[in-house]
Amino acid sequence: MTDSNGATLLDPLVFNPYDYHFHDDPYPTYRRLREESPLYHNTDLGFWALSRHADVMEAFKDNTRLSSANGVSLDPAAYGPHAHLVMSFLAMDDPRHMRLRQLVSRGFTPRRVAELDGRIHELARQYLDPALAAGEFDWIAEVAGRLPMDVISELLGVPQADRTELRRMADLVVHREDGVLDVPQAAVESSMALMTYYKDMIAERRRSRTEDLTSALLDAEIDGDKLTDQEILGFMFLMVVAGNETTTKLLGNALYWGARHPDQVAPVLGNPDRVPDWVEETLRYDTSSQIVARTSAVDLEYHGAVVPAGEKVLLLIGSANRDDEVFEDADEFLIGRGASTRLASFGGGVHFCLGAHLARLEANIALAEFARQVRAYDVDESGIERVHSTNVRGFAALPVKVQVR
Repeated sequence: MTDSNGATLLDPLVFNPYDYHFHDDPYPTYRRLREESPLYHNTDLGFWALSRHADVMEAFKDNTRLSSANGVSLDPAAYGPHAHLVMSFLAMDDPRHMRLRQLVSRGFTPRRVAELDGRIHELARQYLDPALAAGEFDWIAEVAGRLPMDVISELLGVPQADRTELRRMADLVVHREDGVLDVPQAAVESSMALMTYYKDMIAERRRSRTEDLTSALLDAEIDGDKLTDQEILGFMFLMVVAGNETTTKLLGNALYWGARHPDQVAPVLGNPDRVPDWVEETLRYDTSSQIVARTSAVDLEYHGAVVPAGEKVLLLIGSANRDDEVFEDADEFLIGRGASTRLASFGGGVHFCLGAHLARLEANIALAEFARQVRAYDVDESGIERVHSTNVRGFAALPVKVQVR
C-alpha cells in the first residue's frame, strides 16, 4: 500500500495469536510490535503484550506485580483461578508455587533425569533406525512425536501399550481450529480423558509403589508436608502436555530450519558434538513456546502507557528471541552463535522451566543420533502441516528424505 507520493504505508498493526496467517510466520508481526508498539493492547481479545527482550525478561523476574495465579494460557477457558488444576505450579504464585515446586523437585531430580540418558539413546535409535532405512518418512510421526512422549511415560511409569493413545490426546489438547478463540470441545474431552487416566494411575501407585516418578511424587516430603493426589495429577498433566508437546516441536523446528539452511547444518551432520549448537539456535530462532500469559497485580507502566491491575499480559517469548537489540542479525539462522544465556525460551525468575534440562537432553540425543547417520536431507514442503496453537509453534507433519552414510 502506498500514499499519493508513492511512499509505502504499512497496514494497521493487528496482533491476533489465533490467526492462522500469523501462525505461518509470526516474526514480521513481532518485529512491528517491537518497533511500533512495544506495549500492545488488543481490546477485542482483552490482552496486553510485551514484545521486546528487555521487557519480557524483566517481566519473568517481576513475579509479584505480574501474577501467574490465573495460568499462562491466552484461552479464556484455561485462564482463571482454576488454572492450577491442569498447569500445576505454573499457575501459582509464591508461597504456593514454591512449596509445590520444591515438593515436586524431591521426585523430579537432576539425578533421575540423568539416569534416563541411556534409555533416551535406546529409544531414539529404536525410532530412527527403521525410519532412516526407509529413506523417506514423517519426522514427527516416526521420531519427534514419539520420543518425548515415551521419555515422559518412562519417567511416570506409563505402560508401552498406552503411549500412542496418550500422545494422540495430548496433541488434541493444544490444537486450535481456524477461527476458534477458546479451548475447543475436542481439547476439553482429551484433557478429561488424560486426567482420568493419570488419576487411576496415582490410585494404583498408592496401593503398590514402583520405581517410577509417580511413586516418588507420592513419597515426596518436606517437614511432614506431602503432595495431595490432586497436586500430583496437575503436575503429571503439565508434564505430558507442556513437556511432551514443546520437545516434539523443538525437534521438528530444528530439522525444518536445518533443511532451510543447508550451509548451517552441513557441518553438524557427521559431527554430533556440534548438535547442542543446533538445538540452542533453534530454541532462539523458532522456539516451540512462543507466548505465556501473566496477570497484572497492580497498575503497571510500560513505554508511557499503563496496564491496569487485573489485566491479562502476554509475554512474547518468540519475539524476545528475535530482538536485534540483543541478538546480532537476529533474523538469521546461525548455528554456533552462542546465545544460550540470553534465551527467553525457558522463561526466567522463579518460574524458570523445571524441565529445561530434560528437553535439551532429549533434543541433543535425538539429533546427535540423526547427525551421526545422515549425510544430507531435505524436507518435502508440500507435505508439511503446522500445529495451530496460541502458544506452541511447530509441526504436526514434517516429511523428510534422507541420504544416510
